[in-house]
Amino acid sequence: MGTQCPEPRADLERNGWKSFEDIIFDCVMMLQLLERVIELENWTEGKGLIVRGAGNTFSSGSDLKAVKALATPEDGLVLCMFMQNTLTRLMRLPLISVALIQGRALGGGAEVTTACDFRLMTAESEIRFVHKDMGIIPSWGGATRLSKIIGSRQALKVLSGALKLDSKKALDIGMAEEILQFTDETECLREAREWLTQFTRGPPEVIRALKTCVSSGKELCFEEALQIEKDLVGRVWGGPANKEAIARKGKFNK
Repeated sequence: MGTQCPEPRADLERNGWKSFEDIIFDCVMMLQLLERVIELENWTEGKGLIVRGAGNTFSSGSDLKAVKALATPEDGLVLCMFMQNTLTRLMRLPLISVALIQGRALGGGAEVTTACDFRLMTAESEIRFVHKDMGIIPSWGGATRLSKIIGSRQALKVLSGALKLDSKKALDIGMAEEILQFTDETECLREAREWLTQFTRGPPEVIRALKTCVSSGKELCFEEALQIEKDLVGRVWGGPANKEAIARKGKFNK
């Protein structure tokens, strides 16, 4: 990718999810990504999110001109802290998130895919953590999240070998959920929408509570995760969705 930074788009959809596109990691885009995450943190009726690139490419990673301008260890640490915070907030959103990977997801782009709950790929797409070849390591939380997704042994192979994960390899090791049928940008998005919809059917408060429970169980100690689950039960038990479901169940049993 070049140094151009198109305005990212986040389109509100009727079924309670949004789609992000145009992932180009220069400094401006990093700030815009944080702005969009903050926007989603305040989107209380949302249920799902699709993160994708433009022009059949997910992301070619960081803009090299921006990287050269951040040449000192101190600069690297500041960038690390900023992007770790942004992607951790993305990961913790109470939305079921999908990275729609068309074309390449390299470097920082590969790290972004790990902040999503699921990854969908096309037959021609690839994920590659190229950090070792650049003389660095993942700095946006990608190594830590990758280890949780595919396990520490596989993660070490992927990172130390700077392995190219095509769609079949990614599917085999548990990095990807599914290989989409189409490669066309429009058709891919349609497929991803259909795939996501099966997990976002239902009241927003229930879907969001489920996502929060799973996120807590993944990140927190057992007792803390149980407490959050208990708190969430208090919000949904006896609520409108619960009462409606019980009434509906009663009708089914007649």
